[in-house]
Amino acid sequence: MFKTTTTTTFCASTPRSLPIIDKCKHKKKNTPEFITMADQVEYFIETQLPNYQKHYNSFTFPSVLSPNPTSSPSSLSVFTKAIKSQKPFLDSSLLKAGAVLFRGFPVEKAKDFNDVVEAFGFEELPYVGGAAPRTNVVGRVFTANESPPDQKIPFHHEMAQVPEFPSKLFFFSEVEPGSGGETPIVLSHIVYERMKEKYPEFVGRLEEQGLIYSRVLGEGDDPSSPIGRGWISTFLTTDKRVAEERAAKLGMKLEWIGDGVKTIMGPIPAVKYDKSRQRKIWFNSMVAAYTGWEDARNDPMKAVTFGDGKPLPADIIYDCLKILEEECVAIPWKKGDVLLIDNWAVLHSRRPFDPPRRVLASLCK
Repeated sequence: MFKTTTTTTFCASTPRSLPIIDKCKHKKKNTPEFITMADQVEYFIETQLPNYQKHYNSFTFPSVLSPNPTSSPSSLSVFTKAIKSQKPFLDSSLLKAGAVLFRGFPVEKAKDFNDVVEAFGFEELPYVGGAAPRTNVVGRVFTANESPPDQKIPFHHEMAQVPEFPSKLFFFSEVEPGSGGETPIVLSHIVYERMKEKYPEFVGRLEEQGLIYSRVLGEGDDPSSPIGRGWISTFLTTDKRVAEERAAKLGMKLEWIGDGVKTIMGPIPAVKYDKSRQRKIWFNSMVAAYTGWEDARNDPMKAVTFGDGKPLPADIIYDCLKILEEECVAIPWKKGDVLLIDNWAVLHSRRPFDPPRRVLASLCK
């Protein structure tokens, strides 16, 4: 167990929760909404994980929330009701920090996690066009990347290589890892700023040309590969014509090769502008593709190029990987942890691990 230090309590007596007070004041005392709010006084507290967070001028990354031990006993029902009633506060926390870890809440199994995701009210994003092999578990909950435990999954924004990507991601630790298996996260605008300062010409070329991603897919899924999702599950069809239509909607070209297919995506932007935070972000899968898109069908050095088709400089890519590692935080998973990531603000990865480990995911528009 970690030692926590309470820094802020969000409740009806705290100035920061004034929007919640206003909402509560206008409810009649005999309404279910009023009862819910009363039961949730001092429900969320912000805690610190020494050595596992980064501290910036106005916020801590990531934000870590836990149930207040002095409030009413926590239950899944109380947790989901608190999410709904205190959604403005949670949205504000996510906007500020980019990622929120919920630790110590009674989330035990996949169904509980699905209820938590549903409580936030975000629209589900169908997993079409992504590279990772995943299995639907329940509702809108899937397994995270099912690649072998000895493999590292490099930093990336989820589905940055396709035009339609999730704005938010949820991860849930159903089975705590034996060792390792962290999901490191890093703020995208920090990576952009460091790369722009060190390699202005390279970043300028990326901003001008974008990137082209190429990947060869087999017919069926290959669980031994971190990019082993086959074309049938990628495009949710066994009909090649339908697959071509769905690929075209993504702006993707297909070249059929025997029982497989080569997908070509781009040029698409490598740097985007986060309107909600008014800053540029390192929104791409360049490092992930160049260092991790490798299996029996794929050569990672051919997986991503400049928008004009010319190769990327290996030395700069590996220096970018070094920057990502320097700037990231990697909090060891605890059973029941739920991590909410703003995909516009944060890149994530996965470290190798010793089984058992079961982390589930859900993608939101």
